[in-house]
Amino acid sequence: MPSSLFPVATTLTVFPSTNTQAFKTRTTKTQGFRVSCNNAPNNNNNNNDKKLILPEPQKLVLPNVDRRNLLVGLGGIYTATNLTSLPEALAAPITTPDITSICKDAKDGITYIDKAIRTRKCCPPSLGKTIKDYVIPSEKILRKRWPAHNGTKKQVDDYIRAIAAMRALPDDDPHSFASQAKIHCAYCNGAYNQEGSDVPLQIHNSWLFYPFHRWYVYFYERILGKLINAPDFALPFWKWDEPAGMPIPEIFLAKDYNGKPNPLYDVYRDAGSVEDRIVDLAFQGRDKNRSEQTQIICNLNTVYRDLVRNGADTLSFFGGKYVAGKPAEGLSKPSAGSVEAGSHTAVHRWVGDDLQPNDEDMGNFYSAGYDPIFYVHHANVDRTWKLWKDLALPGHVEPKETDWLDASYVFYDENKNLVRVYNRDCVDISKLKYTFIENSKEVFPWRKSRPAQRNPSVQVESTEKIPTVDELTFPVSLEKIVKVRVKRPAVNRTKEDKKKTNEVLLINEIKFDCNKFVKFDVFVNDKVSKGGNIPTACDPEYAGSFAQIPHSDVKKASMKSGARFGLNQLLDDTITEGEEYATVALVPKTGFEDLSIGEITIELVPRL
Repeated sequence: MPSSLFPVATTLTVFPSTNTQAFKTRTTKTQGFRVSCNNAPNNNNNNNDKKLILPEPQKLVLPNVDRRNLLVGLGGIYTATNLTSLPEALAAPITTPDITSICKDAKDGITYIDKAIRTRKCCPPSLGKTIKDYVIPSEKILRKRWPAHNGTKKQVDDYIRAIAAMRALPDDDPHSFASQAKIHCAYCNGAYNQEGSDVPLQIHNSWLFYPFHRWYVYFYERILGKLINAPDFALPFWKWDEPAGMPIPEIFLAKDYNGKPNPLYDVYRDAGSVEDRIVDLAFQGRDKNRSEQTQIICNLNTVYRDLVRNGADTLSFFGGKYVAGKPAEGLSKPSAGSVEAGSHTAVHRWVGDDLQPNDEDMGNFYSAGYDPIFYVHHANVDRTWKLWKDLALPGHVEPKETDWLDASYVFYDENKNLVRVYNRDCVDISKLKYTFIENSKEVFPWRKSRPAQRNPSVQVESTEKIPTVDELTFPVSLEKIVKVRVKRPAVNRTKEDKKKTNEVLLINEIKFDCNKFVKFDVFVNDKVSKGGNIPTACDPEYAGSFAQIPHSDVKKASMKSGARFGLNQLLDDTITEGEEYATVALVPKTGFEDLSIGEITIELVPRL
């Protein structure tokens, strides 16, 4: 199975760009929340003590290789018979350093540093404590997280009281509102390097995304409960996956609550989003002609696509592999999973205020934690992991590699102890003693929201000759619409075939200017409609999007990434399962001036 799949460019017939007025709301600026796109430095170390010397007869000296990292990756002695796979063995789990002593001011992803609204000093306070492995408390109380739009008076009162208590703490307290907000900034905007190296640590755009945020919200919730002496305290979650929960929850909108300032209110939210209320999970841009009901249907389609169609195997859902050391072919291929790249990113962009220099608060990683809505958004993102797992479909399993299971992060717990936590310990939320309250036992509405099949009567075949991938010269620029025909590995696949393997469109080696918000949409087998209209995110031809928030403050900084899109259901819904080639259309939306694609291919991925 490929370690990760990236949106790959395949040069196609070039058409005029179809950027619409509806999309311009968020595309006139390049600010947004970011992840570091600095190339990891090369760790050249001539210290002979760090050479790996294997015992006879398999003696081998590897200069410039850290013995600890190599042995962690190998798990034992390498033999002459398996040296050919040495690069993969150099992998080691990502390890967070001592967050209180090895920390620097954040700068990555903050385009206008001199105009930053929030502080870049994101290092947590030091209490002089030693990091210890976290021991999950043995407690019987189950915390029940509740839908933010449907909480009881007691749930809402306790939540507001807890946030007010957190805001009342001095900033240098590790439990303070500011300290909690800085956690996201530190881990996401370049404050830490990986332990024992000068390689930046990043928890987005990879398989670290889900477990890191699960631990983050877990401790945040326990700290709030501790502050109001409520052992059963549970966070609300923004249930944007069902129609009633799609608006911004009311409890976050009022400036006052019971005659006092509402601690859930944040001034840095997009005014249009607050007014429209219904979130746009595909981030299509504002369109006055799109009805509320159409938006709801599109949102449900998006959730279905994120959890089922595009999340059909482990790495498609969690994101690409990311291990210690300099990212390199065979070691690390960071890419965002289906939810992270889809509904998660859309909510961040939709809530963040694009009138602010860096799209503060929710629109930038460094400032997102200052909006209380960040945590209820991520409580629901965490819930999507559970929903995905509960589907019990083939391929819906967590990564099994040690590099994922033993990846670790450091937090202050509710007792102000400095603790190290591991991915392996957060897989089962029943052990963490929390769950989610659902409104009913009925099938979730997104489960019934697979895009409707195409109506052949309103479609016509294009008469334009579309080249195949082999006829293109890569890399291909994406300054205009690109269409290409990609040969499929098999045709007329049966239901049994699709249960065993997922047909995945890989768009690899996407190179872009990471100072810009970049977005292009991907359509497969889009028969041109009789009116010449391009399909939308509500149509079955829509595979998904590749979107990246600005990642760095370095001008013209380039970055490579990729994406993967599931085709099993899409081909059925577009009635094209029997076609030998899939026609892939890449439609640029914004930030495409320096955007190019290095590869487009379709592969069969086992659904383990």
